Amino acid sequence: MTKIEQSVDVAVPVRAAYDQWTQFADFPRFMAGVERVDQIDDTHTHWVTKISGVAREFDAEITEQIPDERIAWRARTGPEQGGVVTFHRLDPTHTRVMLQLEHDPEGLAENVGDKLGFISRKVRGDLDRFREFIETRDGTPTGKWRGEV
Repeated sequence: MTKIEQSVDVAVPVRAAYDQWTQFADFPRFMAGVERVDQIDDTHTHWVTKISGVAREFDAEITEQIPDERIAWRARTGPEQGGVVTFHRLDPTHTRVMLQLEHDPEGLAENVGDKLGFISRKVRGDLDRFREFIETRDGTPTGKWRGEV
């Protein structure tokens, strides 16, 4: 099991960063290799990805969600993976988004890519693109979900 921890500071309030992260259907706009995320219900999503030519579909379950604080999930199908994203107020207009991810690479190509730091660099790029996405929207999220799990 590989563990990755990355963070990014964004120039938006905690509420804006959190609200945008709840909009799973928008993930393809800033996550490389994510082609589609369907929100099935409040706690279940279906993902379609294509990373380095490997196409995958899997289901994930949100196991904990506290507005403006954290969202935790785990895969229900496909490769074993899960994680948590937390939101930390730096000041009224800046937030640190911290992503902790655990995944179990499958097959030779994924294991080699993991050892070479491919996944860690992908996460770094995704967080940087999230920052650009929300900041270019002047901190206005595309939507929000304020429920608690």
